[in-house]
Amino acid sequence: MTVSANTAKNVATPVAQHEWRDGWKLVLAASFGFSFFSIMMAATGLFMEPLGKEFGWSRTVLSSGPSIATIMTAILGPFFGVLIDRYGSRKLALPGIIATIASVCTFGLVNGEQWQWITLWFIFGLVSVTIKSTIWTAAVVGVFEKSRGLALGLTLSGTAVAQAVIPPLGNYLITEFGWRLAFVWLGLGWGGITFLLVWLFLFDVHSRKAKMVAITNIEAEGAVDLKGLTVKQAVRDRALWQLAFSNFIVMTMTMGLTIHLFPILTEAGISREKAALLTAISGVAAIVGKLVTGYLLDRYRPNWVGGLTLAAAAGAFALLIDDISSPTLIVVALIINGYAAGTKTHITGFLTAGYSGMKNFGAIYGFMSALMALASGVGPLLAGYAYDSSGGYGPFLILGAIGCLIGGLLVITLPKAPSWTEA
Repeated sequence: MTVSANTAKNVATPVAQHEWRDGWKLVLAASFGFSFFSIMMAATGLFMEPLGKEFGWSRTVLSSGPSIATIMTAILGPFFGVLIDRYGSRKLALPGIIATIASVCTFGLVNGEQWQWITLWFIFGLVSVTIKSTIWTAAVVGVFEKSRGLALGLTLSGTAVAQAVIPPLGNYLITEFGWRLAFVWLGLGWGGITFLLVWLFLFDVHSRKAKMVAITNIEAEGAVDLKGLTVKQAVRDRALWQLAFSNFIVMTMTMGLTIHLFPILTEAGISREKAALLTAISGVAAIVGKLVTGYLLDRYRPNWVGGLTLAAAAGAFALLIDDISSPTLIVVALIINGYAAGTKTHITGFLTAGYSGMKNFGAIYGFMSALMALASGVGPLLAGYAYDSSGGYGPFLILGAIGCLIGGLLVITLPKAPSWTEA
């Protein structure tokens, strides 16, 4: 029996509304999961001043914590991606959330020894790899195909929600309860809600297959037929390496800016309260950026959408150079930074799935997310070193503008992705 290519494509490609009918709860749970992973990065700038005053720690020391955690997730990310391909997201995410809650709460026990700060971040990096972007992205891209861009946008907007909510919330908790209890409230409150949603709603292709087998009592061999590159093929793929380099450059610069954005604003003479509200603007813009970018990725050539968006982040660095005192320009810079920088993980996940397929997506995207984690560790250290050595953030901001332009160009020049549905 002969089946036309169009018919096969229609059968293989789910209708978008059916995907959302079956998967919107999964997107909700995954979005909260990624927001919980992001709270420590979003809150670090808030804790720099109180910890620096109480213990006399430098910006470099305080920046080293997130750097250590992200380097740990960079090392463990590819191995964890293999586990996702084998066991699925649900079985790994639930215990990971519990471990991460405990890790966040223990930051309130620091007594001034720098080794404690470093050790706690080491532990946080060790356990938080279980709830990094790989696990949520893998769950969503395995279920969504027709509306993958928008689904990823909503999922990864979790980090933007954290960026929008954590600055004012964290500053309030520090002011009212002290920095020690602020860590506890963030861990138990945000983490508890996340665990409940993931427990109720996070069912990816692996858990759905297991459920089908349990209901029918038939071993559904091949029920999950995933197409794509082998790991060896991915290693030799030029497009994936080009995407990886862009990913690393842009993430290094934008994460350095994100972690130091709060002190950059206070160094310019803005009060902590206003700086917290201004920082939240970036989070709101990031939510808009993820949703708009997701819509555009589903409809236009993804490398042009992604490349232009990443290159636009250079504008935020340029506007913040030389301690700009104009409130209007500061707000514009924060909106640009939030919109463009907030799409990095989204664009990387979408393009990785497009160029690699889903056969070994966990392992391949695990490598990509490892690079993002490594860059997230290098960026804050680079910005902190620039401040400590030059007395300001000017050199880092100039380097950031150049880096984002290069990263955007690398994505724009990517070749057209293969069609794995038709393969």
